[in-house]
Amino acid sequence: MFSGGTYEEVGRWLLGFLNSHAKRESPRAEAVVEAGADRAGRSFGVRLRLGESYYPPLSQPAIELSFHEASTGKGSFSWCDAHSKRARGWARELLAAEPSQTSKSA
Repeated sequence: MFSGGTYEEVGRWLLGFLNSHAKRESPRAEAVVEAGADRAGRSFGVRLRLGESYYPPLSQPAIELSFHEASTGKGSFSWCDAHSKRARGWARELLAAEPSQTSKSA
């Protein structure tokens, strides 16, 4: 794994990285990487989605990662380890907040 890359390359890597770790908690979990015009070249906003629920909720700001942090961090085992644990924790929070299957069928 190497650090660096263009903004688009780092954004694609970040999406795959977050998805791979969130899906270890639930295959239905999906990462969302916000990289619109307001952020271009500067930062990424990240969220996880499970069904209709988001972490953080859409009513709150996305978790911010600077382009520089993500670009250099992707080449660091300790950065990847810390962020993989964060992504899995977010997915667990979404799962815990999900209504149980028994209450859905009642």
